[in-house]
Amino acid sequence: MKTAIIGNSGSGKSTLARQLAASSGAAVLDLDTVYWLPGQAIERPSAERVALVREFCQSNPSWIVEGCYADLIEAALPFGPELIFLDPGLDVCLARCRSRPFEPHKFASKEDQDRHLAFLLEWVAGYYQRNDTMSLAAHEELFGRYQAAKRRIGRALDT
Repeated sequence: MKTAIIGNSGSGKSTLARQLAASSGAAVLDLDTVYWLPGQAIERPSAERVALVREFCQSNPSWIVEGCYADLIEAALPFGPELIFLDPGLDVCLARCRSRPFEPHKFASKEDQDRHLAFLLEWVAGYYQRNDTMSLAAHEELFGRYQAAKRRIGRALDT
């Protein structure tokens, strides 16, 4: 199994990745752990991030890569995964972010995570207007270009 999952924060990427890994034994790479330097709110250099994704894909026979970074998902695509694009809609993403359990790989404490919630909710809402690599526009463009197995799971229709 080789799977790449993309979508907005709160779209269900991590949950789906955990479910697929539990049933298949695939290794999972949360792209937040590649994008950010450990324990810091500092981005890794782009070339280093891409190299880490490629190294993960090369060193694991069965894997799942998940995140909101179109450029990092793209780094996994030459390895031929199924691409899954999750877009359940803004209301679902916001509700999931509000009920998200503590993420110790991202925050020092639950209180620290809660302090960042307002920023996260604003950022999630901006997904539909932004034009960066973490936007709906970038995800749609990547999904449209990919010529191998892919699925888009959306609000009203699974395609």
